[in-house]
Amino acid sequence: MYAVVDIQGQQFKVEKGTKLFVNRLENEEGSDVNFEKVLLIENEDKVEVGSPILNVSVTAKVLKHCKGETVLVFKKKRRKGYQKLNGHRQYLSEIEIQDINI
Repeated sequence: MYAVVDIQGQQFKVEKGTKLFVNRLENEEGSDVNFEKVLLIENEDKVEVGSPILNVSVTAKVLKHCKGETVLVFKKKRRKGYQKLNGHRQYLSEIEIQDINI
């Protein structure tokens, strides 16, 4: 059984026991989170698609808060001598899917 969930504007395919990195959640480490925006669910070879969402929730546990990999942003204007290099690290939360509540 799996579901497609909208978490802060991004869609993720989740199953029970799956670990994901999502944009930083405001919940504390070790707390439970409910996601109500379930777009699709597959249960015993039956697929249900919401229009736009289903009356299903997904429960997850926040494992830790961390930072992602460094992304380099390089800007250049040719023939002008202009070059600029910046780095960015996104704040992330690692979550583990506990249950899909139908």
